[in-house]
Amino acid sequence: MPCALAVHGGAWNVPDGDVDPHREGIIEALKPAWDLLRSGSSALEVVERAVCTLEDNPTFNAGHGAHLNQAREVQLDASIMEGEKLEAGAVAAVQRVRHPVSLARMVLELSPHVLMVGDGAHHFASEHGMKLCRQRDLLIGRELDRYLRVRDGEDDLVIREFDKDPLDIHFGTVGAVACDSNGHVAAATSTGGTQDKLPGRVGDSAVIGAGTYADDRSGAVSSTGWGEGILRMTLAKAGIDRMAGGLSPGRAGQAAIRTLNRVQGKAGLILVDCRGHASAVFNTPRMARGIATLDRGLLVGVDRGMTRP
Repeated sequence: MPCALAVHGGAWNVPDGDVDPHREGIIEALKPAWDLLRSGSSALEVVERAVCTLEDNPTFNAGHGAHLNQAREVQLDASIMEGEKLEAGAVAAVQRVRHPVSLARMVLELSPHVLMVGDGAHHFASEHGMKLCRQRDLLIGRELDRYLRVRDGEDDLVIREFDKDPLDIHFGTVGAVACDSNGHVAAATSTGGTQDKLPGRVGDSAVIGAGTYADDRSGAVSSTGWGEGILRMTLAKAGIDRMAGGLSPGRAGQAAIRTLNRVQGKAGLILVDCRGHASAVFNTPRMARGIATLDRGLLVGVDRGMTRP
């Protein structure tokens, strides 16, 4: 059975100076995850490992390096789903969690629930042996500087996140989708949310059907971009439904992205199907992404084109 993998580091207005770090960060996650997948690891294991790598990389807005909210807190969202039994786990508005995607997998495997939030999720993590970190372990100087600049009135750092003119500001989400050699698919997504978000705001990354979806009968999808628009159009499920209708991952992604026109949404998708095909589509200026398939090898890109790493 052919296998396939795709990872992303966010669809947004990546400034010119951040293109190379985003490309390198994608390669750092893609290559070992692809090796794992080809060696027989499950799609669920591979997408978790890939997203953990991205959460550790301060280039991306997830885990270490995530945005601060208006209360000067790091609040993280993540979800993961497997396509055989349609089991899923998600966490939202969590703090002191180095790898939210791993906590989401714990929710999937060790609880009767799909989504856990805030202090309840923290208690669940501690009960099941996950060591919590300090808030400051997730914070980097770039994000504190941006928080202070927003407080001083630099509204451009918030309102022009998806515009065509590059800004010295970082946005995004990270995610991975995979189809393994047994024909099973999985998807995972993780984020620090939007710049200057209200405390308690939850975007699409924690919501099954919006930020993440996987179904062995069709494929797997991870979304990135403006979360409110993605939520309104249940974007990940829109991509899944179009693959279920017979479209390739690329065409399914393009059709799903077009549904965002109704809400003037800006986003990107990575998609794999159950036949080992993968694609990435976006309507933002740039999207950090990588694709690995048996027939095409490894491809990475931040601008429209993709090249071999």
